[in-house]
Amino acid sequence: MEAYAVVETGGKQYLVKQNSEVDVETLAGEAGAAITLDRVLAVSDGQKLTVGAPVLAGATVTAAIVKQFRAPKVVSFKKQRRKGYHKKIGHRQSLTRITVKAINAG
Repeated sequence: MEAYAVVETGGKQYLVKQNSEVDVETLAGEAGAAITLDRVLAVSDGQKLTVGAPVLAGATVTAAIVKQFRAPKVVSFKKQRRKGYHKKIGHRQSLTRITVKAINAG
């Protein structure tokens, strides 16, 4: 089995593997910049799983920013029949695509 880690960023948890690309909530930085994710919740080396309580001390995930972009628009439409009420709201989430370079168990 391949090594992986579970990281938390932007209030969400992501399972990441080395050389994988992941779309996460917006992180500061330009394309090509290196970043370090230090809220690592679990790390597996392919044989043994280590779980933090809630985070692993000293464990980090090193990644590089590929690009900053916005997700496709999500449309929310509300309507009450026979009342003349309707409301249409659109939302586009800002995202960052990162490539995982290394998983350091600490």
